[in-house]
Amino acid sequence: MDSTAQLAAMRVREYQNFIGNEFVAAQGDISIPVYDPATETLVGQVAAATAREALHAVDVAAEAQQSWRKLPAIERGKYLRKLADTLVARAGEIGQVLAIESGKSLADATSEAIYAAEILRYHAEWARRIEGEIIPSDNPSENLMLHREPIGVVACLIPFNYPVYTLLRKIAPALITGNTVVVRPSNNTPLSAFEIAKAVQEVGVPAGVINILAMSHATAEALCTHPKVGMITLTGSVSAGRKVLEYTKANIAKSSLELGGKTPAIIEPDANLAQAANDIIGSKVTNCGQLCTSVERVYVHESVYDQFVQLLKQNMGARQYGNRAEHPERMGPLISASAREHIHQMVLRAVVEGAKLELGGVMPESKGFFYPPTMLTGCRQDMEIVQEEVFGPVLCVLKYASLEQALQFANDHQFGLSSVLYTENYRTAMTVANNIEAGELYINRTPADPYQGYHAGWKRSGLGGDDGKHGMLEFTQTRLVVMKY
Repeated sequence: MDSTAQLAAMRVREYQNFIGNEFVAAQGDISIPVYDPATETLVGQVAAATAREALHAVDVAAEAQQSWRKLPAIERGKYLRKLADTLVARAGEIGQVLAIESGKSLADATSEAIYAAEILRYHAEWARRIEGEIIPSDNPSENLMLHREPIGVVACLIPFNYPVYTLLRKIAPALITGNTVVVRPSNNTPLSAFEIAKAVQEVGVPAGVINILAMSHATAEALCTHPKVGMITLTGSVSAGRKVLEYTKANIAKSSLELGGKTPAIIEPDANLAQAANDIIGSKVTNCGQLCTSVERVYVHESVYDQFVQLLKQNMGARQYGNRAEHPERMGPLISASAREHIHQMVLRAVVEGAKLELGGVMPESKGFFYPPTMLTGCRQDMEIVQEEVFGPVLCVLKYASLEQALQFANDHQFGLSSVLYTENYRTAMTVANNIEAGELYINRTPADPYQGYHAGWKRSGLGGDDGKHGMLEFTQTRLVVMKY
């Protein structure tokens, strides 16, 4: 870490909320503190929006939406492209702020900003492709025309794990389809959102189209239940999803929810075991396991179980944790002390229930919210560690006797976001592809959410989805026009 970066990390950044293309003076006297999870030092403060400010932001967005929706989609796309270019130009600044609030390396944080710009460009390309339908009528001299229209104001609730990418992942399809947005970033990682607001201001996106406010949970409820909010999109936990569904009752608002995951990986006897072990551990330690699609449970065929456990153990044992500002190659911290304590208690309960601790499972005493890469074997399907999302660097390994049993175990679950299979047999691949109860299946690789795909969960993993054509259409509603002539 060079001296410039060190000085930047030491400075406490202060931000105001962003409404109508302006950073506005706080109406309340409460600030949200932001800490570097690698050092536990205060790195930023954001004014907490009052309920009055949140409601005002919705009114501003609703007024802006009336003209934004009438702007040809190709013109809306031009703003998305300009914003993408500006994000790339500002990627170093955004990345620096994201790194200190999230514990990511500077390189990873900067790359996230650049990758987020690509999703803006991708959605800008849909400007000429938002299509309706002509449907045959049962009556002569009559046409049925189905139009795609924007919903209005969208409340976007952003998680802490990939706060820059997820913010753009939500606003890009909302904007290209003619909606305006009010964004609530995570209180753990709000600073990068306001760096994005600077880019929005620089580009000159019409006032009120993009509004970004930090706030308490109580204020978020006021935001989401405003009569002019037509849709709420969330990436978060199942409990957060339940709250959003309560909010939608006020206005019968639409919801799009990407919730918890518990990705199973099935390892068949013919798999490339070395590659599978390397991929799975890489998935497990990326962002300290704070990823909805990170592999959390591994089902290994009994004929290769011992061999594969050793490969996993060797690979995971070679991974170190530490401050990524100083050691970017290492695994970084969890987001908070409470997250770390929750995960540690889950590990301890698993051991009490009979799991064998192969690696990790020890609470570090040093500064920072670090937790070592941890692996448990001898797990049972009914254990909490197998059934509940960990959202940390903890991997549980189970044994199976047949593909039928592996599918039974993988599907015997409340979640169905992503899944993984390692095999060289196309029959096995097709069997799993046609029977896995998950929104995604990755064969001979671990998940990575291609933005031209469709990231949607089954069961308690969510409603609706993100990415691609289908993710974009989530931000539209239909109007059927029946024309007699």
